[in-house]
Amino acid sequence: MAFLNRLERIFGRFALPNLSLYLVIGQVFFWSMSFLGYFDLERIALLPAAVGAGEYWRLFTFLWLPPAAHPVFIAFAWYLFWMMGTALEQHWGAFRYNLFLFVGWLLTVGVAFLFPLHYATNVFLAGSVFLAFAFLHPNFELMLFFILPVKIKWFALFQGVLYAYQIAVGNLPTKLAVLASVGNFLLFFTGDIIERLRTGRRRMEHQARVASARASDREPRHRCVVCGKTDLTHPLEDFRYGDDDRCTCSEHRGGQKKS
Repeated sequence: MAFLNRLERIFGRFALPNLSLYLVIGQVFFWSMSFLGYFDLERIALLPAAVGAGEYWRLFTFLWLPPAAHPVFIAFAWYLFWMMGTALEQHWGAFRYNLFLFVGWLLTVGVAFLFPLHYATNVFLAGSVFLAFAFLHPNFELMLFFILPVKIKWFALFQGVLYAYQIAVGNLPTKLAVLASVGNFLLFFTGDIIERLRTGRRRMEHQARVASARASDREPRHRCVVCGKTDLTHPLEDFRYGDDDRCTCSEHRGGQKKS
């Protein structure tokens, strides 16, 4: 955090506010041009071999590639990205949100140049924004199929499982692209994740101590007069009382009637 604070003091004035909105506007523009037949989206895709041939704009314009889906789902994806990105910017400030996206962009481009003949995608970078928002707002609800409210943490869990599957069965470019996409998330949230794990462990230990203390505070209903067993220490034991009201366990029973 101290390092980020130092960076923000030095470079904070260069931060671009509303970056999510500009990215969405760019995608809307190029999608519309492509839909009308005036533009080929391949011209802005990130192909390292083409960048090496002088088409340097691809390093940045691939961020404006729209999702490949039905227009209804594309519009929903744009809305979610804008909403979540804006929330992250409000939480962190413009500089740190810019830095979050910049790190994701840098890792994505770096991995892309390992495979110069493969097109890179911005899908995983958008996914990192989703994961960051879900980590900060786990109980935020999304409407599944526009009907069923589901907390976003379950969508994030599903996305994590999907990423793990892609790492397990995908080709090498896909594996590295997924790892690059979560690099910025890990950079910003590793400390918080560790702290949450520690807090969860301390909470469980405290609950165990409380439960143990409560159990020790209870008075047993039955106690064997010979060995001292109780219904608390041996809950499955069969305690019985004799005619003299002396309690014994099954091991030391001597003809007493059943209680």
